[in-house]
Amino acid sequence: MERDVTVLGAGIVGICTALSLIERGLNVRLVDRGDPGQATSFGNAGVISPWSIVPQSMPGVWKKIPGWLMDPLGPVSIKPSYLPQLTGWGLRFLAQGKRERVREISAAMDTLNHDCISLYRHHLAGTGHESLIRDSCYIHAFRDGNAARLDSFDNELRRAAGADLERVDGNTLREIEPALSEEFEAAIVIKGQARALAPGRIGEVLFDKFKDLGGVFSSATVHGIQPMEAGGWRYVTDDGEHTASKLVMAMGVWSAELLRPLGIKVPLQSERGYHVTFTEPGITLNNSIMDVDMKFVASSMEDGLRVAGTAEFAGLDSPINEKRLAGLVTLAGKLSPDLNANAFTKWSGQRPSLPDSLPCIGEFDGFPDLIAAFGHSHYGLMMAPKTGRIVAELAAGGRPNIDLSPYRPNRF
Repeated sequence: MERDVTVLGAGIVGICTALSLIERGLNVRLVDRGDPGQATSFGNAGVISPWSIVPQSMPGVWKKIPGWLMDPLGPVSIKPSYLPQLTGWGLRFLAQGKRERVREISAAMDTLNHDCISLYRHHLAGTGHESLIRDSCYIHAFRDGNAARLDSFDNELRRAAGADLERVDGNTLREIEPALSEEFEAAIVIKGQARALAPGRIGEVLFDKFKDLGGVFSSATVHGIQPMEAGGWRYVTDDGEHTASKLVMAMGVWSAELLRPLGIKVPLQSERGYHVTFTEPGITLNNSIMDVDMKFVASSMEDGLRVAGTAEFAGLDSPINEKRLAGLVTLAGKLSPDLNANAFTKWSGQRPSLPDSLPCIGEFDGFPDLIAAFGHSHYGLMMAPKTGRIVAELAAGGRPNIDLSPYRPNRF
């Protein structure tokens, strides 16, 4: 075998997994066609939240979806021609929104998220770039003050997991965040958070650490994988066939395509996300801000003020929808009237989403030494370090002291 473990996919999940594997003394090769940490992992609001444990499918969400779809600035968009391909996934998604099922999913999300800050600081230690993670709050801002309730179901889930929450009125909110519009009447302040000042740079820094520790990177497109009769795996790239004793599938939304020839079917949907970064914003946010009404998040970063949000279901190969980007610019102006929106950069990428908001982690039934680490949806930045720890323990022959059944790749 060329290496002990090969990780396919060098997003933040793959990079954190590779680091944890090296910490366990394994030889590791990381394979990706693009620059490590610069694809889907680059495009997010930078929130590193132990309390992001609320799944996408919630009780009553089905009532809101039609209104979201009708609103050109709404948080969800579906390409009409893609609707037939999304129907089965959508029904599974809605089925996950029952109250007791949500509690189960939330507990599983908490397992992956609750120590995300300390694990990132562990990985960044000694790199000289520890300041890329900054302590902050996560502020959920409401235009309707009556809707800002500590006893809402989502906040009940957070408080049950140990989150420290505070409700503040509009005046107090603007003392914390002077740049916010006076339209916001109240907010829920979620404490004990952190935020990434440059998600892409974190990927670069951790990738450099991986190489410094002896990791090997191959820049190549993966075309197929196949188990070998004597054990281990063969994978085919642009430069030929390679082997590995263990293979980690961390290719995000592209994982399903590689698994399909093996007869493994995973209901993985590509969910196109967008963000806009205002490079000369004229304002600074002290914390990460969610506009609860419009479902997008704004955060000040090294390169400006980033506004991220909206989910578009249109297929993996769909072109970028410039209207969604223009909508984010419009929404950002509603968040803060003092924002200078004249100069900005744009980004779009594909998120890998499963119906229950949980990733696939662990071995596939019937395929020993093929380990899943994909499907993290909106939570990849937060779940990556713990996912990496779990995968590394499995690859080293250990048994993680947690219940892995919620993340079983074959659960569907």
